[in-house]
Amino acid sequence: MIIAGFAPNSCVDYPKNIAAVVFLPGCNFDCWYCHNRDLIEGRFTPIDEKEVLEKIEKRKRFLDGVVITGGEPLLSPLNDLKAFIGKIKDMGLLVKLDSNGTFPDKLAELLPLVDYVAMDIKAPISQYRIVTPMREGLEENIKKSIRLLMSSNIDYEFRTTFDPNLTKNDIKEIAEMITGAKAYSLQQINIPKGHEDKLTRSSEYLTECAEIASQYVPTKVRNI
Repeated sequence: MIIAGFAPNSCVDYPKNIAAVVFLPGCNFDCWYCHNRDLIEGRFTPIDEKEVLEKIEKRKRFLDGVVITGGEPLLSPLNDLKAFIGKIKDMGLLVKLDSNGTFPDKLAELLPLVDYVAMDIKAPISQYRIVTPMREGLEENIKKSIRLLMSSNIDYEFRTTFDPNLTKNDIKEIAEMITGAKAYSLQQINIPKGHEDKLTRSSEYLTECAEIASQYVPTKVRNI
């Protein structure tokens, strides 16, 4: 399996746990605010999987788990993902998977193997294209992944990076769609270079949006 990056420990990527973070390359989205663009445009030096596993093995007594993220990790071959997750679980560590939800069939096969999934919901389904170009049909895949997670027994969360074009009504629409979910988080956006003309929403605005969303799903605000 191609690994594009590795962070030996993080206190923010796996809720309530200290985790190593494994970055996999490629993405089927092109979000204008992506902070891992090097991974999706091929500007990285691959890291040997054996080397990554050895580093995790050496540090496992200081870790609670491993986060598999991207890019979009479900672009990687399914059998490679299963094998890699199995090796992490054999170390006695938890596994968290990040995804944009566009590969529900792969997600369904991995759910029994992982402990936590964080799925991005970029915008109301009908408005995804304000954030990223996307091919026809992915909207239904996203809805299917949402249903998969909400009917599963594992821990999960949905999360929205707050594109400045989003409104309170948009957040209300997302929250209504995931009514009864375990957790939802709104994340303040980090404006990337080249987009300095875009202004972030205020912390107060995100907090007000979270209060609206909390009527439908437990909601937190991060990175404000």
